[in-house]
Amino acid sequence: MTTKIALITGGTTGLGASICETLADAGYHVFANHLPLIQEQALAFQQEQQQQQRNIELIAADVTDHQSCIDMAEEIATKKGAVSILVNNAGITRDATIKKLTAENWQKVIDTNLTGLFNVSKPIVEQMRDQGFGRIVNISSVNAQRGQFGQTNYSAAKAGVHGFTKALAQETARYGITVNTVSPGFIATDMVKTIPEDQ
Repeated sequence: MTTKIALITGGTTGLGASICETLADAGYHVFANHLPLIQEQALAFQQEQQQQQRNIELIAADVTDHQSCIDMAEEIATKKGAVSILVNNAGITRDATIKKLTAENWQKVIDTNLTGLFNVSKPIVEQMRDQGFGRIVNISSVNAQRGQFGQTNYSAAKAGVHGFTKALAQETARYGITVNTVSPGFIATDMVKTIPEDQ
């Protein structure tokens, strides 16, 4: 494998930012995906990384938009080549008990945390299959197994990540592509800090 390219969704904040830093330090050309709406925040992250001698390239795409993800994969392939490592990290919370949970906030979490997994993985898997190598890591959560009060949407989406991972791993193994899930506990990211302390 001559080209070492990594794509991390939700890569400019929290856990995603740390993953970008680690892979950049390991010698990968890192693409940090971010929502188009947070361009200024993403540029600030990139500038911080440049001060640390890390060259992390930004790439804007909305993981809930299938065509946006196809365009992102094509842009990376045109600029640098096929992706070797994909970390599906993008995620959001919209916590509420089922009594208060709106259909809109149910759908937003499913669209980002689960459907986004499909939208990004599909075009990247095609690149990996063509090159005969790939590593996909999907970020789930301990709450996928145990559930969490006020997180039916989030827990359901993250449980879906496990099923998606197990099925995709069986499909792609013959092409030299592995697919795994990591289920972090509570890490002091901006997203987790919004969860009440008693939870």
